[in-house]
Amino acid sequence: MKPRIYHNPRCSKSRATMTLLESMGVDMDVIEYLKTPPDTATLASLLEKLGIPARDLVRTGERAFKSSGVDIETASETALIELMTAQPVLIQRPIVETADAARIGRPVEQVLELF
Repeated sequence: MKPRIYHNPRCSKSRATMTLLESMGVDMDVIEYLKTPPDTATLASLLEKLGIPARDLVRTGERAFKSSGVDIETASETALIELMTAQPVLIQRPIVETADAARIGRPVEQVLELF
């Protein structure tokens, strides 16, 4: 599998992660996840590769989350995955994925663990 970056070009961390990987010569697929949101199966797979619960992938400071009425502490994994699928702006970014693992680029250097 070719590495993938779930990218938001408006995000400085996402742009910095892309620049870092490009400087290393990493050939990757770029997925602008706000234009092409991951489906629930993809998000579940990413969470497994990240090794984190769904609540750790949700951007709770976003207006969309605050207006959703979802309680991050009591919501099920399924409910949070469905929420992020419906509103991809709530997904932490950037996420870099390889065949075996994934990392969130916060801090940017964290993605280096994949290469």
